[in-house]
Amino acid sequence: MAHEPCHGGWPTWWWWCCLGPSCPPPPSRPPPRSPTGCLELQWEGVPLVVAGSSCIFLRHSFGYDCTKRANLQLLDHQTLIYIAGNQLVLLDLKTKYQSYLRSSSGGGIGVITAHPDKTYFAVGEKGWKPNMIIYEYPSLKPYRILRDEAYASADFNRSGTLLATVGSSPDYMLTVWDWKQEKIVLRSKAFSQDVYKVTFSPENEEQLTTSGAGHIKFWKMALTFTGLKLQGALGRFGTTALTDIVGYIELPDGKVLSGSEWGNLLLWEGGLIKVELCRPGRKTCHNGPINQLVLDEGEVITVGGDGYIRVWDFEKIDTADVVDDSGLVEMEHMNELLVGKNVNLSSMMKIHDHGNPIWYSQVRIIFIFTSFVDSTTSLCFIEAMGVSPTTYLMATTALDHSVRIYDFIGNCLLTEMKFKQGGTALTWAPRVVSLPLYSLISTGFEDGVVRILEVYDPRGLPIVAGRSNVGKAEMHLKQAFKPHTAPVTALAYERNGEILATGSKDKTVFFFAVEDKYEPIGYISVPGPVQALHWSPPTHAESKLLVLCENGIALQVSIKDLATDHFRFYSIKSRIKVKEKMKEEKEKARREWIKQQQDMGNEIEEEPDEEPEEEEPLPDIYIPEEPSPILCGFYSEPGKFWLSFGGYDSGFLYHCAFSPTQYEKELDAQQDEPFDIIAMEGTEDNPIHRISFCSTRLLMFCGMENGAVRVYPLHDKMLSVDNVAGYWSFSMHDNDYGQIQGIYSSYDDRFLVTCGADSNIFTFNILSEEDIKRVLKAKVPSPRVSDQASIENAKLKKEYDQIMKAAEEKKTKKRKELISLRHEFQNLLQKNTELPKHMQLHRVVGLAFIQAVWPVTKLQFRDSLEYDTVVVHAMGSSHQISTYRLLAISEKYYSIRDQSQTGKRRLSKFDWKGKETDQRRQSQEDTGAAGVAEEETEAEKMKKRSQAQTAAGRMAETRIDTIKKIIEKADRAKAKIMQRKKEWDELFKSKPSDNYEDPKDVQDIQEAQENMGDFKLKTATNYKIPEHMRMNAEKKKIQLGSLEVAIHEKKLIMNKWIISLRDLKVAIIEEIQCLVQEVKVIQSSLHVSNHLHIPLIPPLHPEEIPEKKFQYDNEILLKFKHEQEAKAKLAEQVEKAAGLGTFGGGFFHAPLKEMDTPTQALSAKSMRIASSVVSVTQKTFETETAEPTEIELEIAKREEIKNIYLQESLIKRVILLISNALATITLCHFVLNKNCFCNLVLFQFRLNSYLEQTEEKKSEIVKLQEREKALYATFQASLGENNKFAGFLTKVLKKKIKRVKKKEVEGEGDEEEESDEESDEESSFESDEEESGSEAEVFDDTVCPKDCDEELFENTLQLREKRLDIEETLVEEKKVIETIKKDYDALVKKVKVVAASLDTAEGELEAYQREKQRRLNELHVVVPLKLHQVEFVANGEIPNDLSQALVFTNPSLEHLQQRIMALQHEKFEQRELYKEARKQHKQLIRDRREMEIRIQRLEEKCNQLMMMKFGRVVNLEALQTLSVNTNLEELKLKLMEKENMHAQELTKWEEKILGLRQRLMLLMKENTSKLQQMNVFCIEKMGLETKLDALQNNLGAEFQGPRKAEIKEKERLIALVQFQAQEAEVLKEEITLLSRKDGRIFPPPQPPLSKGEEMLN
Repeated sequence: MAHEPCHGGWPTWWWWCCLGPSCPPPPSRPPPRSPTGCLELQWEGVPLVVAGSSCIFLRHSFGYDCTKRANLQLLDHQTLIYIAGNQLVLLDLKTKYQSYLRSSSGGGIGVITAHPDKTYFAVGEKGWKPNMIIYEYPSLKPYRILRDEAYASADFNRSGTLLATVGSSPDYMLTVWDWKQEKIVLRSKAFSQDVYKVTFSPENEEQLTTSGAGHIKFWKMALTFTGLKLQGALGRFGTTALTDIVGYIELPDGKVLSGSEWGNLLLWEGGLIKVELCRPGRKTCHNGPINQLVLDEGEVITVGGDGYIRVWDFEKIDTADVVDDSGLVEMEHMNELLVGKNVNLSSMMKIHDHGNPIWYSQVRIIFIFTSFVDSTTSLCFIEAMGVSPTTYLMATTALDHSVRIYDFIGNCLLTEMKFKQGGTALTWAPRVVSLPLYSLISTGFEDGVVRILEVYDPRGLPIVAGRSNVGKAEMHLKQAFKPHTAPVTALAYERNGEILATGSKDKTVFFFAVEDKYEPIGYISVPGPVQALHWSPPTHAESKLLVLCENGIALQVSIKDLATDHFRFYSIKSRIKVKEKMKEEKEKARREWIKQQQDMGNEIEEEPDEEPEEEEPLPDIYIPEEPSPILCGFYSEPGKFWLSFGGYDSGFLYHCAFSPTQYEKELDAQQDEPFDIIAMEGTEDNPIHRISFCSTRLLMFCGMENGAVRVYPLHDKMLSVDNVAGYWSFSMHDNDYGQIQGIYSSYDDRFLVTCGADSNIFTFNILSEEDIKRVLKAKVPSPRVSDQASIENAKLKKEYDQIMKAAEEKKTKKRKELISLRHEFQNLLQKNTELPKHMQLHRVVGLAFIQAVWPVTKLQFRDSLEYDTVVVHAMGSSHQISTYRLLAISEKYYSIRDQSQTGKRRLSKFDWKGKETDQRRQSQEDTGAAGVAEEETEAEKMKKRSQAQTAAGRMAETRIDTIKKIIEKADRAKAKIMQRKKEWDELFKSKPSDNYEDPKDVQDIQEAQENMGDFKLKTATNYKIPEHMRMNAEKKKIQLGSLEVAIHEKKLIMNKWIISLRDLKVAIIEEIQCLVQEVKVIQSSLHVSNHLHIPLIPPLHPEEIPEKKFQYDNEILLKFKHEQEAKAKLAEQVEKAAGLGTFGGGFFHAPLKEMDTPTQALSAKSMRIASSVVSVTQKTFETETAEPTEIELEIAKREEIKNIYLQESLIKRVILLISNALATITLCHFVLNKNCFCNLVLFQFRLNSYLEQTEEKKSEIVKLQEREKALYATFQASLGENNKFAGFLTKVLKKKIKRVKKKEVEGEGDEEEESDEESDEESSFESDEEESGSEAEVFDDTVCPKDCDEELFENTLQLREKRLDIEETLVEEKKVIETIKKDYDALVKKVKVVAASLDTAEGELEAYQREKQRRLNELHVVVPLKLHQVEFVANGEIPNDLSQALVFTNPSLEHLQQRIMALQHEKFEQRELYKEARKQHKQLIRDRREMEIRIQRLEEKCNQLMMMKFGRVVNLEALQTLSVNTNLEELKLKLMEKENMHAQELTKWEEKILGLRQRLMLLMKENTSKLQQMNVFCIEKMGLETKLDALQNNLGAEFQGPRKAEIKEKERLIALVQFQAQEAEVLKEEITLLSRKDGRIFPPPQPPLSKGEEMLN
């Protein structure tokens, strides 16, 4: 890059070089150049080359200072300038090439601005009395230099002749420059606080505006009697809150539009706020400060700190005015763009590229930390950096949760990886660890986690389908572990790459073995937060770790035994300063003595010997209270190291050593002093933060606090006072906040890389740039390729083959078994057919033998049998429960039980508490379908109407098809919505409750409680006697007898329970049969379409009633006789049949003996009900012979509704009976298997049944409510729109009517009784009407009003009846729910009482056992032991008191020790499981939050789209299911027919009118011609009469004067011309009228025509 001389004669690339302790200021002229063109400086006779082929020079800048305001300026359509550190970067947008201008003073660059015509740009420096330098563009030559205090903002006026600058703290001076003359035109104090911006008005160059912290100020250049002055008017906020103003813009009419901290726009006029602008709904224009405003092509563009760019209408803003006292005006923006979240937009620049506008924005990424009180934002700078030991790559990490890889040869970002926490430390694994095949990075994070990342080139991986956008490098996580509880601050690999050390702020250092998987070795605690870790170099014999703590303590750790040496720094800086001061005083006294001797004229040959002076007491040595923090350090020799401190002890490098006597004192009492120091120039207030060396250790790189980079050349590898004499200093990073965070050289010492706290990264060349371009290139390691996938595939294939092979073998085995069974069966059949007929076996014979012989045999055992086996089957499932076959017990067992003193102990308790309703989920049934089956679908109605109305033609058919499609679409949408709701319900049903416990965990806990050993002392108060220690042999003998009796009694109770259950089932079946019979009777009076499916009657199995086999009567005997006769006849027919040799015919025998079921007789009550229903139906059919009246039709309708309701109720009753029976038997099966307490189980079952009934009733209530809603919806649909009788019909629908309950007819009544009942009903109806007198006065609901649709009125009455039916059903269901609730509450109280009694009994039993054990412990037991058996030793001897010792057997002791190890292992496993579960829990919480945020975003987006499309938020389900209004569509069809008919009539009338008009026009023409002819005749007559009179009066006058004929001819011609002109005007008007409408105009009256005119006509 070519650098030209600047204005003062210095080259712009001049880098100041300091060469010793007394470094002079920069010379006024540049030093001489060498013949090669390089700048040579002499340092103790050794030339140092600063520029040229071997000079260190800036190569590339990776950073951008986004914290500076307006740090983005445009020079031309492809060049941008911005500040990065202390560099001004010129970026070519097309080539991406960077050019640099350094800060001329070295203090940094504060502000930049560009000239309006882009031929100049101004650069404001920072530091002490900085300059404002005006550069030419594109030559980059300095043109003018302006000198002032400091610069915060600058701006050229529109013509470019003036430059306004505003200073920073503490003066804040506003200065107007004539920059070409380098003169100050005007100057004034801008404000007393920070000023952010100054600008000239684009319309009036004599006006300026400044803004800043809590103010905005308007300036004018006023000509006063003392000259030109700057007059400023401070903007008054009035009732508006005071705010910092960053962005503003001057409008063409003199107003100023500014932003605010809360995001609204402020319109200023005359120094006051005219109006405050916000968005509709009092929303702020931006959610944060407005940083810039731009007026572009009639639009105002606002750039906000919330990441949004919004566009506003300039005209609306300019004309906005206050409408109320709040001063707010709502205004909607025209457009907006979200650049990104957590983005703060500072400014924008517009570039026109080939006519296309392109905006470049200054973006600042921020990270928000929100608390309950407030929220703050902070910019994350680079925390750590590392350079690859094998290639030209570097890695960085920061608190923005990212790790990034850069190629500093290609000057590009290769890849990045995001994490959940911010990075705080990073190191690249050394060459011995990072093999050529892959490269590893160790990164520490703020939560104490260390992650090992692998960098590889993804282009070396095999191509995978779907993989795209493969970059040059990628990272993946190899391993992660968390050794620390605080942020990781340091990472270091051992010199052989075998150990990784990690340090943290939690004052610990961990060591890990570096293998394929990092394994922990150990850790140590250190006395302070770890600042840095350094391993001893390879030159040292032993590998040790140097640990530097922030509190001034250094440690040395030996990796063999983790032994530590400590060094506690004791400050000596105050002592050094005192000695230097005394030395300076002595030197000053010597110089004064020499001067005195010279003044006296004496020759000075030798200086006088210093007389021994009395030792004066030294001044007090200052020791800081808080130790100075260690910033960096490194090993020099074994046991010795160099340290750099901050704070009071900065300014030196201290050479320290670990003292051998350090163990004699405590660490807090140690005062270790360094044995050597090196004074580092200029580091008193600018300490060294980072130190690194090149590979040869002949160059030392230092990173300073002010962002400067120092390079110290060394003569020797060992650092010493004599070896450090000069240095190069490069001020690269920002001087205020750019302290160096990392400084490293590349692996081949060709490059230097630095990163600072200002988020800038600079790379420097140590070799020539030509060599770098020619030979150097970054290489990303290839990915590791393994055959893991192929092994896995082979394993899976092997397992699959084994499974398939086993399946085939099993199939083959089964086939062989089937074939062998078939052969055996065929052989048996063959043998059977070969036998004589009387010897052939038949199945009937076997069954008959069993039925005949077995009952007789069974009678022999019935005397001693108490209960036979009875199997009770559940209804509708495979569950069954059977009784015990119980024999009578001997009396001796009862006597043994009576003699026993111990009572029966409960074995276990059924844990029913706390789980009554926790795992119950409310089921939601599909609703909204009520009433659909009762009415026709809308599509069918429209189809019928369309068939009846064929006059509408094709248009009506098209309309009907469209409506049909709309209805089908709505139906599909409804079905889809219902399906979605069903899926959601199933999903929510599958969701476990909050108190859900995994059954496996509950089982494990229970097993552990039962089987876990209890090793409490027997003397303990809470000692519980183990189960196996509670019985002895004598008690067992007695218990055997009692247990036999207990078992018998339990079986007896269970048998009685099962028999009662069997009886309950029989009773249920009888009731079901009665109910089914009633349903059939009811269905006989209903139409087939209203019939419901009748559930099947559960059968009674023979094994459920075995006692029936021994019961018989006359009917059974007769039936048995008929069966035997039928069997005999059948046997004879079989014998006579030919060709039937097998026993297959045996299948055609008569059925077995039928069971004597209760179906043969019905209960008297059910028979009465059925007969009453039949009688009613018969009488109903008898009365139907005559034409029914309206009241009879109404009664029939109600009777039908009642029968339908009874049918549904009875069928529900049947289903409920079956389900209860099933649940009861299932529960009994469960109780029998679990052996639980019967009472609690039954109570719990009853509770569950009550809950189920309640849920069922609730669902029925919901269905009824949905039906009621559907009814009202049907009514509204039938009304249509704008129905004038809507109010009347609504009152009719909602009118409350007292309905009379019809009495049930019991038995058969005569006609008189029926007539009496009818009269009673009529009177009741009349009384009801009389009771509703108040409503009858208003309207009469029995008469249809005039002009009201009678069909609609009748439909309303029918809907009212349905409504009343629904309301009555609702009242009944609610009463049932109340009854169930009362029973449930009473049962819950009983359950609590039983549970309390059980708890009390168990507590008393435990207290008894403990009291028993306490009494046993009072007995002393003597145990003889040998000495070798005593292991209770204290200080090598057996104590005298052995009362605290315990006696164990060796196996028990070994078991305890093994148990301890097992518990430790189990504890470790449980901790790991807990960690994994916690991680999973956190991840699930994060996923849930992200899903909630995503759902919220989608809902907002959906609402926005609905607002854009519909103007309001609508119900999408209602919109999707929106169908058509049938009444409205019917009216539309009628309207179309009427319109069509009227159109035809109009066409006929228009044709008729047209013919009449044509006839009228002909008549008018004819009359007009006749009028014209008559007019001509009249004129001719008048002319003849006049001529005749003249001839009579003036005879001979024609011969006097002019000729009259000529005069008349002339007049005639004039009249003709006038007539033609008039006629032309008339024609024009007629043409105009005819062009507008169908009209006519008559010509005006014409003057009389002469003969000549008549002839002409």
